[in-house]
Amino acid sequence: MKIDPNSSADLSAQIAQAIKNAIVEGRLIVDERLPSEAELADQFQVSRPTVREALKRLAAQSLIRTQRGAFGGAFVNKISFKDAYSQQITTSTLLLSMNAVSFDTACEARYALERACAPLSAQRRTPDHLATMRAEIVRQGQPGLSDETFCASDVAFHRALVDGAGNPVLSYQLAGAVEAMQPLMNMITFTARSREVIVGLHTRIADAIEARDAASADAALVELTTYTMTLKDSVMAARAAARNSAHR
Repeated sequence: MKIDPNSSADLSAQIAQAIKNAIVEGRLIVDERLPSEAELADQFQVSRPTVREALKRLAAQSLIRTQRGAFGGAFVNKISFKDAYSQQITTSTLLLSMNAVSFDTACEARYALERACAPLSAQRRTPDHLATMRAEIVRQGQPGLSDETFCASDVAFHRALVDGAGNPVLSYQLAGAVEAMQPLMNMITFTARSREVIVGLHTRIADAIEARDAASADAALVELTTYTMTLKDSVMAARAAARNSAHR
């Protein structure tokens, strides 16, 4: 593992990247103990605080874990898809907000990904996935449910549909699509949407998944996409009209 001391890049970042590359390439394996701070400082010809900062960067990415005691130190961590969900969601949320991704782009990506997942969910869903979907549908139909709780239930419903595909790679990739893009869409459309319409579409999706009817699940998702886009157009038109009225 090497770094370039003449590079303008932060030394701790270079060290973290060098160790990360060693992990990704298999030169450092899961549960292997990293050299001590003193050994790493000597290897990279830097101070121990610089090494410490590099290790903090790696720990923040869940690439390593630290243990105290006589047999302690820094060890290569095993990352599960479930553990990585939160990072995927955070990254997707930041990308959407910082890059001002349009509603249409987010909606297109989010439903295209979920429609690709639905046929697998129709084949592989378990009783637990179905139970979660049904429970969220019941929750969404409760009177007096706050918009925040309805939105959270909406996310949970689609999360169960995605997880029903039984593919951890898909679940990981769609974590950002469902749990970052869905709240974005909910924020824009919640004032105009009909909960009854959404509950009806969710019921059709759940019925289709239970019947292992991928075509019907896809058709309902297409309708949900169209409905979401129609709501967005309605909200944007109302906002434009309000702005025009205020400037008169």
